Amino acid sequence: MSMVTLPGLKDLIEKISLERNLPRLAVQSSIREALLKGYERYRRAQNLERRQFDENYFDNFEVELDIDGEGFRVLSTKTIVEEVTNCDHQISLDEVQQVAPEAQSGDSVVLDVTPDQGEFGRMAAMQTKQVLAQKLRDQQRQMVQEEFQDLEGTVLQARVLRFERQSVILAVSSSFGQPEVEAELPKREQLPNDTYRSNATFKVYLKKVSQGQQRGPQLLVSRADAGLVVYLFANEVPEIEDEVVRIVAVAREANPPSRYVGPRTKIAVDTLDRDVDPVGACIGARGSRIQVVVNELRGEKIDVIRWSPDPATYIANALSPARVDEVRLMDPESRQTHVLVAEDQLSLAIGKEGQNVRLAARLTGWKIDIKDQAKYDYGAEDAKFAAVRANYQDESNQPDSQFEVREEEYEDDPDEGEDEFNSMGEEN
Repeated sequence: MSMVTLPGLKDLIEKISLERNLPRLAVQSSIREALLKGYERYRRAQNLERRQFDENYFDNFEVELDIDGEGFRVLSTKTIVEEVTNCDHQISLDEVQQVAPEAQSGDSVVLDVTPDQGEFGRMAAMQTKQVLAQKLRDQQRQMVQEEFQDLEGTVLQARVLRFERQSVILAVSSSFGQPEVEAELPKREQLPNDTYRSNATFKVYLKKVSQGQQRGPQLLVSRADAGLVVYLFANEVPEIEDEVVRIVAVAREANPPSRYVGPRTKIAVDTLDRDVDPVGACIGARGSRIQVVVNELRGEKIDVIRWSPDPATYIANALSPARVDEVRLMDPESRQTHVLVAEDQLSLAIGKEGQNVRLAARLTGWKIDIKDQAKYDYGAEDAKFAAVRANYQDESNQPDSQFEVREEEYEDDPDEGEDEFNSMGEEN
């Protein structure tokens, strides 16, 4: 078999692999693709038949690298036919049977079509060089893409590069050749108390990695995601890292609907070790541990509460710092509850513009209605929920056709339940 020699091929592969931090096999793949494009250029230049080459014309060609011999060969898979109409894709049956008498029409054979050393040409060599540079960039982007896809849902250290519209463009480090990769921090993912100055560093939560067309992977990062709070606590509290204390749920409002309300997070923790106080472990001696988290989040208010398997206890804890007198689970099926508090605890339980009860509802998954203990009418409220349950049972006994009508009516307004959830607790 003939071969086009490439002096220094082995050293070239090693050098590129080290400089770009790419596996040798990835570099070899890029070189093979580049050489195939160079062969295409050579073949087009010597097109004596004036044949039209479409996009898939050279799919039956491949390049074989000989690393030790420092060269390459071009191989072509051709179909055996009675009469040849395309010499690049076909070979005559008579010609093959001279070498392999058992060959039949319709079979495929692989042939060496490597050009002579001097025929490859300067233009083909230039094409190879250009394609190689592009393929290596593509390989590098692919490796970076895969690296950051594995890092989705983790926290990265980022540095502010510039500002585009309302987004902050940050730089995060990559281990594959490129020292830094750009990430976008949109306005909705920023914290209101953050000050983004050039070269300032922040911890960010990697939410999504998508494939970019020209500039490699597109990273979407967040400072407002609850995952950042989980990471900061896990990083600061050894008991969480050792799985002695576990984070059960997190509810965060990093960008409140009103500028008069600051960011706030509620985090529920638990432990199976009776000798460990999970809340105390997260807060630390004199608040040392939680203060580190608060500082990283630029003063965001954080409530650490104890999770409980008992819904009433859990709801009461979630409304901290308000003191709860009684929790009445009015309808466990629809998860509706009345929380009774003293008059002087009403505003604290509801929170400024309803923030405290909103976060407690998200944390527990219950619809919470705060009531004044002194004005609460047990009989009237019980009768109201009894009537609702009776009405629901009556409707459930109706024919299936009526059920279908009700489903259609609900589908017309899919946000109805969400609106009710978002407004709970604000009536008071």
